[in-house]
Amino acid sequence: MQEKTLWSGGRLSSDIDIDMSALNQSLSIDKRMAQEDIRGSRAWAKAIAAAGILDETELGQIDAGLAKLADDLSAGTFPFKPEDEDIHSAVERQLTAEIGAVAGKLHTGRSRNDQVATDFRLWLKSNLEPLQTELRALQAALVERAESDFAVIFPGYTHFQQAQPIQLSHWWLSHFWTLERDRDRFYETAARLDVCPLGSGALAGTTVPIDRFALAADLGFREPAPNSLDAVSDRDFAVDFLYACALLGTHLSRMAEALILYSTAEFGFITLSDRFSTGSSLMPQKKNPDSLELVRGQAGSQYGRLTALLSTLKGLPSAYDKDLQEDKRLTFAAFDTAILTLKVMRGVIATLTVNADRCRAAVNADAYATDAADYLVRKGMPFREAHHVIGKLVKRAENAGLPLGNLTLADWRAESELFEDDIRSVFTPEAATAARGAFGGTAPERVREQIELAKKRLRQRPNE
Repeated sequence: MQEKTLWSGGRLSSDIDIDMSALNQSLSIDKRMAQEDIRGSRAWAKAIAAAGILDETELGQIDAGLAKLADDLSAGTFPFKPEDEDIHSAVERQLTAEIGAVAGKLHTGRSRNDQVATDFRLWLKSNLEPLQTELRALQAALVERAESDFAVIFPGYTHFQQAQPIQLSHWWLSHFWTLERDRDRFYETAARLDVCPLGSGALAGTTVPIDRFALAADLGFREPAPNSLDAVSDRDFAVDFLYACALLGTHLSRMAEALILYSTAEFGFITLSDRFSTGSSLMPQKKNPDSLELVRGQAGSQYGRLTALLSTLKGLPSAYDKDLQEDKRLTFAAFDTAILTLKVMRGVIATLTVNADRCRAAVNADAYATDAADYLVRKGMPFREAHHVIGKLVKRAENAGLPLGNLTLADWRAESELFEDDIRSVFTPEAATAARGAFGGTAPERVREQIELAKKRLRQRPNE
């Protein structure tokens, strides 16, 4: 079986094979850029009219026809057909049906190479803001948790071994700042893609004397691409976006991993809402953190999309190659995943319950060992010597089967005469957190300061 295409009957003597057509078809993916395609076409019509290709009547017909198609798309009444290869051919076909042969003038001087590159950039430009909105909403949820859980102290971990007590608010905010870097990356992506390829033709530019600077401005781009060959092949902006999505996936996965552990019976620091949990088909007691596991799992898919596009690009010569048709499939899927996982993570965080008593009780006495070393430092002992002394006391407590804080004063003084009864004052979560009062630390006044700084950043665009 064969199928007709835009180029049938010209250079090629036969129609395209039906299986080749299925492989070649991209409408199911790129029709998502339909409004952008029409927006670019309306701007192109104005540009070629200014260059003398269209008269005023023809421009009016084409513009009105394209406006009608935009309305039909919004209403869901646009008549897509099985033979439409992509969104560009679908729009051209339907425009011809609406206004007749004058529609054929619209493609003068334009290639699908610069057309698709322009549509793709326009789509990302318009959709980065909704993604930023979801990012900000998750960040706001983290700030709200930092405020509501301000009095909660729990163990901080390195190597997932207890290290030092920290405020739970400090932990929530640590994830705020990773997301802030994600927000930076998406804004940087927006800045780098703000270049207009339209007017580059297939690769060498166009013979139509259009004003590409005016065309770029009409479409809301900062400037036209300075090299037509690079303009039609450049997909760096898509790689930037996929990288930003992949790293966002990493950050969400790390947060999910910790929350999954904290929700277990062994930790019990948090309880997930039933709205973001599932049950077991066999074990009636189970309450599974599937929401977080799914978020964690999607990180791998995001990595795969980035790797797939990089692998596609690495072997391509300059100009446009049909391999690039995959760029939109990967980008749209990454966008959808990012939006959905941000929404789910925000819901999880907003609705979970913190078990404050369990958090506090979980702090092991050995977590105060650094505070005990700092006690000796304040009395003049070099830190390396103090570190050694406390290490020996930790071992002594371990051998005696006692918490470090339950050693007798005689035990303490056996290692250093500098110890007094007040050594026991370091063995409280409040003392340990309050002692870390440098900027960025977990002391209450520093965490309050950090909350206000986070709120300020939410009111700003990154880098302001």
